[in-house]
Amino acid sequence: MAFTPSKDYKRIEREQRKRDKRRAREEAKAEKLAAEKAAAELAAEETAKQAAAEREAQLEAELEAEQDPQRKQALRDTYKRDFEAKKLTDLK
Repeated sequence: MAFTPSKDYKRIEREQRKRDKRRAREEAKAEKLAAEKAAAELAAEETAKQAAAEREAQLEAELEAEQDPQRKQALRDTYKRDFEAKKLTDLK
C-alpha cells in the first residue's frame, strides 16, 4: 500500500513561510535601528568635536582680546548680544 501524505504539509509549509518572513522583517528592523543608532552616535561625536573647536577658538579670541582693550570691549558686546538673543529664543 502506498503512503499518501496528509494535507497538513501544505499548512505546515505555509506557516513556515510566514515565520521566515516575520524573522526577515524583524532582522531588517533591527539592522535599521542599529544603523540609526550608529548615525546618531556619529552625529553626536561630530557635534562634540565642533563645540570643542568653537570653544578653543573662543578662548584664543579671549586671550587676544585681553591684550587689546578695544577687542576686549567688542568681545564683551558680542557675548552680551549672544546671551540676550539666546534668552529671547528660550522664552519663545
